[in-house]
Amino acid sequence: MDTDLRIAQWEHMTQADPQNDMGWFSLGSAYRDAQRLEDAERALAKCLELNPEMSRAYQLRAQGLIQLGREDEATLVLATGYVVAARKGDVMPQRAMGALLEKLGRPVPAVEAPGTTLGATPGAEVKPLGADQIIDRKTGQVGTKLAGPPLRSALGRLIVENFSQETWREWIRMGTKVINEFRLDFSNPAHEKIYDQQMMEWLGVTAEELQEYEAQLQGKKS
Repeated sequence: MDTDLRIAQWEHMTQADPQNDMGWFSLGSAYRDAQRLEDAERALAKCLELNPEMSRAYQLRAQGLIQLGREDEATLVLATGYVVAARKGDVMPQRAMGALLEKLGRPVPAVEAPGTTLGATPGAEVKPLGADQIIDRKTGQVGTKLAGPPLRSALGRLIVENFSQETWREWIRMGTKVINEFRLDFSNPAHEKIYDQQMMEWLGVTAEELQEYEAQLQGKKS
């Protein structure tokens, strides 16, 4: 999709729904693609103001700040984002932000062992998860497991292993807005691709992560 068209559509969505964190994230991403770095910084900062748990937003915002020569600000964003990503189990953004901190010559924060839920008191007893529970990667909180993959693809399997029913229902509401805003027609494969791209951005799943996951699945089959 044309970058200018993406920008126009996400600008319209954020104006219509200023509390839409995904709208601001996608707008910031589109601005970055157009090299409108100052605009991207403002949009991604707004996204994190609304949703301080979106790991990918920290990563993209820091990358933009580095391009703008604002390395001290980027370091603060990276350090915060690294801790958030670690607690949520967002492996790819965590690795990317750790690598950026090392490249800047800045220390990488020490983090707790994976599986600690956000908001948990350090040292407190952690109750085992029930059979129908999962630590949701997007929120870092315990949620209800999906009954099965919501999509017939590797992405569907990745979703069921990492996200809760509550988060998936939230995406369905957000996805409806995406369908209406972009006027998507699922009989068109290109429109299906746009929908999946927006879903992955909202969940914080990168294309690289999905490719890595698909390779793991293929390895299990062989």
